[in-house]
This record gives sequence, C-alpha cells and structure tokens, in this order.
Amino acid sequence: MAHAARNVRPLRLGMHTYTLHFFGFGESWGFGKDYFFDQVMSLYELMDLCDELKLDGLQLTKVDLIASGAEDPYSTENCQKIGAYAKEKNLFIEFNSSFNAGSDSRVNCTVEEALRIGHDLGAELVKFSLDIKRPLKFYGSCMHPEVMKQMAVRYEEFEAAKPLIEKYGMQVAIENHTDTFADEILWIVDKLNHPLIGTCVDTANPLQVMENPSYAMEKMLPRAYCIHFSDDIIIVDPLGVHDIGAAHGQGSYDCPRMIQEVRMKSPMEKIILENEIAFKSIDEPIEEAREREMEAFKESVRYLRDECGLGLKGR
Repeated sequence: MAHAARNVRPLRLGMHTYTLHFFGFGESWGFGKDYFFDQVMSLYELMDLCDELKLDGLQLTKVDLIASGAEDPYSTENCQKIGAYAKEKNLFIEFNSSFNAGSDSRVNCTVEEALRIGHDLGAELVKFSLDIKRPLKFYGSCMHPEVMKQMAVRYEEFEAAKPLIEKYGMQVAIENHTDTFADEILWIVDKLNHPLIGTCVDTANPLQVMENPSYAMEKMLPRAYCIHFSDDIIIVDPLGVHDIGAAHGQGSYDCPRMIQEVRMKSPMEKIILENEIAFKSIDEPIEEAREREMEAFKESVRYLRDECGLGLKGR
C-alpha cells in the first residue's frame, strides 16, 4: 500500500528561470565568457506569468533579482519584497547560485551570500553549481586528482557554512552541473554528512561529461532535494552529434518514466522544469528565438501538468 501511494504522490511543479534566458532571465550559457541578453520582462511580470500558467513556484538567480528593478537588487529589503510577492501569488521560491560561472558571472556568490539571499527571499532551498575545471579528456575522468583538489576546496567552503545553514534551516542542493559526475557530487554530499545538504540532479548535464543520464538519476535521486528536469533531443547530422533543448514530451527522454523514478526513488515533492532552447542558427533574430523559447516553455507546462499530472495549483 505504501509503495502504491508513493507511485502516485502529488508533486509541485516549478520552473528554473534559465528556461527564459533569451528574455534575460536565469543564467546565460554556452559562450565561455560573460555574454547575456537584454531583460525584456520584469521579475514581477514573470511571477504573474507563472501564476497564470498555474505553476507552483520558480527557482531564481541573482540575475532575476536585477530584473526586479530595485536600485539595490540583492538587499534584504528587496529580497523580502520579492518573497512577499511570490507568497501573494502562492509561488514557492528556490535560489540558484554558482561559484564561478563560465558564461555569466552575475550569478556568482559565496556560500554565505547565497544562503543570506535565499533566507531573505523566503526560499525553501538554495542550489549550488560547483564550477569545477576538468581535465581535457572527460572519458574515465571521474574522481580525477585535479578534480578532487577542487572538490576539497568546495567541501571546506560548505563545511564552514554549516552553522549558517542550520540557523536558516534551508535545504542545500549541490548539482551535477556540466562539469561534474554523479559520483563526485555524492562524494561531497557524503563527506558533508548533514541532513539539510543533498543533491540536485540535472537530467541533461550528464551528457556534457559523457555520463549516462539514467546512471546519474539512479545514483543521485535517493539523496536529491532538487531536480532540473529537461527534455533534450539527440540529433545526428553532417555537423555532428548535438543535444538540443526541446519542449518536454518532444525530446529523446522518457519524461513519464523519469517522473515515476522521482516519485519512487527520491524524497522530493516538487520538480523544477528547465528548457534549454538554443538558437536555430548563429544569425537567428533574437525576437524569433524568444518566440520559440516562450512557446516551448508554455508547451512544457501544458504537457507536464495535463499529460504527466504534475503541479498542485488549480487542481
């Protein structure tokens, strides 16, 4: 009976603002240097849209706080104002942070700064990317000595922040970003050995280090407090092999099966959707890219709510 109940337990549905990076939200990616797009919506307009689409919450970055229009976007006063508006709209908040992002340094925080911002926002969770520099050869490089030297530094940073984590009582989730294997994330989570510190499993990122996404899910879900749930399509053409972001249900992943794995193998009670819509070509007008990105976002919400049964708002 308990197994059957777990198989159908409800899951809240949120979005990572990176889903609308062409609109200037979330974190820019793929350029290898600071490069980002103009913000054409305010954070408050985005929260209104999330409410309209019946999402339960969203995961913010420091970039999105800039989109609030405040003179001091990271101040306690502004973060509390944003948190109050989210609460008014019945939206949960999570906060997403990096140490040294390759394409958008605006998202970078120390552990302490990220925890303070998350606390001021009233966030349920703070998610961290580790920004590890890997050796050139990815194959067989899990737990490489050069990687583990950097992991040890990150361990010390989180260890020093444990009193603040406990003071705020927020969950911390460490992500298998595009630079880490699942077993490396589990190493640091195990070493930290704290009930408020777990994993954030990203469904697309394993591909960036030549890891099987199903292996990453299997290993990380039991310790997961967060998931970045993408659906990419694998394309082979004369230009090579690509994983291209798609609306959920239109890519190469078995979304319903993955959702059931979240229900059965993790303690999570929410899923964070993430679209990775890329330019069609290097000269595609940004207006057209934004239109495709918004269409994919809305289709993902429709598919995940109507066909996969995710989300609690408006049920």
